[in-house]
Amino acid sequence: MTIDTRTLLPIAEQAVTIASEIVRTKLPGTVTVKGDRDMATEVDYAVEQAVREFLAVETPEIGFLGEEDGGSRIGEGLMWALDPVDGTANFLHGIPLCGISLGLVDKDMPALGVIELPFLSSRYTAAIGDGAKANGTRIHVTDTGDLDAAIVAIGDYAVGTDAAAKNRPRFALTHELAARVQRVRMFGSAAVDLAWVAEGKIDANIMLSNNPWDTAGRRPHRPRSRSNGRRHGRQPPHHELRSHHRSQPEDPC
Repeated sequence: MTIDTRTLLPIAEQAVTIASEIVRTKLPGTVTVKGDRDMATEVDYAVEQAVREFLAVETPEIGFLGEEDGGSRIGEGLMWALDPVDGTANFLHGIPLCGISLGLVDKDMPALGVIELPFLSSRYTAAIGDGAKANGTRIHVTDTGDLDAAIVAIGDYAVGTDAAAKNRPRFALTHELAARVQRVRMFGSAAVDLAWVAEGKIDANIMLSNNPWDTAGRRPHRPRSRSNGRRHGRQPPHHELRSHHRSQPEDPC
């Protein structure tokens, strides 16, 4: 049986509502160290358990993958992918730039996604064929075409094994961006980065590390730019920017 995945968006939103309530009302609690400067809080685990249990009841035929406790795919079909608190370091320090990201993956391609930024009262939803919205209002990326007018977000610097080697290209990238773009930003949350690209708050995002739960809820949030690549009848210069994100799978966020 073929499922119109767009019909599952209300269920995804209910799951994220449950998650958001936990994030907004509970303290981080005990911190579990997963690696060098990589941690999870009690809230990360509580959110993942609550969402997993809710979706197991509502969509028992769909697999589930969470950042903290993993999961499994049922057959080769649909799978939920959850980042319970994206930007755990921010959350732990009381910085409001963190989010819940839930995506539905269909044969390794994202079909829909919901991002909630609970401390900013912002919810982003998107489904293939149905566009992206922020708090119910349709959104789109910017038309910015020149780097010197662009705000570009970049992912966190690497920690853990081989961090020094992994950070060399990151430092080089930061150096190049600082010399050419209007401003460089590092928000510390891929959910924030990609939602704000989709909404047009920033012009581009470069992801330097990602896992399935990092991007499954975000990729449907990338509607095409309205820009046609020409400005004032001229071909775009070599440094013209198109609003997008770029990712390279490396270390965990």
